[in-house]
Amino acid sequence: MGEKTEKLLSILKLQPVVPVLIVDDAKTAVPLARALVAGGLKAIEITMRTPAALEAVRAVAAEVEGAEVGAGTILNVAHWEAAVEAGSKFIVSPGTTQELLDAAADSDVPLLPGAATASEVMALREEGYQVLKFFPAEQAGRAAYLKALSSPLAGTLFCPTGGISLKNANDYLSLPNVICVGGSWVAPKELVVAGDWAGITKLAAEAAALKA
Repeated sequence: MGEKTEKLLSILKLQPVVPVLIVDDAKTAVPLARALVAGGLKAIEITMRTPAALEAVRAVAAEVEGAEVGAGTILNVAHWEAAVEAGSKFIVSPGTTQELLDAAADSDVPLLPGAATASEVMALREEGYQVLKFFPAEQAGRAAYLKALSSPLAGTLFCPTGGISLKNANDYLSLPNVICVGGSWVAPKELVVAGDWAGITKLAAEAAALKA
């Protein structure tokens, strides 16, 4: 577990904000990822919420220099295997099941598992996980909740995701147990549809400049 934790940390430490992307058209994936990388956001999560997602992961992994592409919203072993085959460097899940933990144990690709309660965090710590996704962050208690966990669950690091924006990102990034945040605001749908890659690079640069 230690080696995979280090591999995951090396990706998450690249930047304060990990873009969380819902890709509707795989043809936009490469220019979108290039725009994000140009703005300083190299670690990119493409969620498995659309039919285009796997093709998008595959294209970014193959064509975008400097990108560390991961797959999110992984719910089962079939998702896991398809995402890894497509070239995902890391896997993100909104929650955790034993099935996913077993798949992660048999894979060299690191998992960022989701947790929303102290009990879920404790259960994942027993499985050897030190870096977790706190989801859905705003709905589950916001930065104040994570701050309250920092002392009794010291040693666990989080990537909060869900409802985070430029406005509240630093509330989380200022916490000692937060390594980065996940956010979709850096790639708004209207800019993607318009092909405004310069606009997305600008948003990415703003996010990259946040305190990590």
